[in-house]
Amino acid sequence: MPVGAWGQSRAVGPKGEAATSSSELQLTDEEVAKLKEGHYTAAMVWHMAQEYTSAVTAGAQDELDRLGIKVLAITEAGFDAAKQKNDLETVMVRNPDVILTLPVDPVSAGEAFRPALKEGAKFVIVDNAPAGWEQGKDYVTVVTDNNYEMGKHTADALAGAIGSKGKVGMIFYDADFFVTNMRDKAFKDTIAGSYPGIKIVAEQGFADPRRVQEIADAMLLQYPELDGIYTSWGEPAEGALAALRAAKNDHVKISTLDVNEVIGLDMAKGGNVVSITVDEAYEIGRALGAAAGYALLGKGVPPYMVVPALTLTRDNLVKGWYQSMHREAPQSIRDALVK
Repeated sequence: MPVGAWGQSRAVGPKGEAATSSSELQLTDEEVAKLKEGHYTAAMVWHMAQEYTSAVTAGAQDELDRLGIKVLAITEAGFDAAKQKNDLETVMVRNPDVILTLPVDPVSAGEAFRPALKEGAKFVIVDNAPAGWEQGKDYVTVVTDNNYEMGKHTADALAGAIGSKGKVGMIFYDADFFVTNMRDKAFKDTIAGSYPGIKIVAEQGFADPRRVQEIADAMLLQYPELDGIYTSWGEPAEGALAALRAAKNDHVKISTLDVNEVIGLDMAKGGNVVSITVDEAYEIGRALGAAAGYALLGKGVPPYMVVPALTLTRDNLVKGWYQSMHREAPQSIRDALVK
């Protein structure tokens, strides 16, 4: 994507860092050979297990394998910051040279991750850098999606699905979490600026994605005339979908971000889910691996690396799934589309 396009999409980091396309991270054959001679190691300390994380892991694993960097461990914390801290401590017993991670809680991670940093591990981060850490000193780079563009795409898709008029509700992650904060802001900005016929009548935050069904139940009771619901990512969308199914409500449309089989299958069956905005998750992983190689070679890396956004609808679900995840959509989804 041209530099101007990144600017127009407002893709900037939490500290105002300019966005650089992940495609710029490329290593020469000579650099790959040098990395292989180093016999370096890495570990992946993830926030949770989901389709997105699996795709990022696959991209990172493939790139690290190509660079001769051995992956010692892959963990997932069930979106629990305390467990992620313990996972990191366990991993550090094996002294990996590089840690790839997405901090569950960037605030607490600022201190919780620091012992590993002091032991010499180089951190390559997805989405949110630990609080108080400096790029180039404490971490290599942040690799993420084009967050503002993701939120804008989601707003455009929901507006299209409800005819650019009606009432919608927002169910958002109520935390200081840059990725979702930017997505939510872009969604609101786009609805307010581009769709005067749409009114956001309800906004409700959540801390635990497992509680979203209760939030959606209450929202539907208060606003039975609702036409659409936005959620910050796929797991909370499952909660909204469960509430709609329990209410036998096939009118309300859901637009969300980050694909998984549950919401993808609902879309394939022509259900409530009408759009899923995704990033190129496999490319995020590849860029993480490449950035690790840069760091081990002592090469500088731009502070904020971004991959493109893509909107999935029923029409491009299978093709878009592969573009994002670098693997085929689940058989259940492909079967549902045929039927």
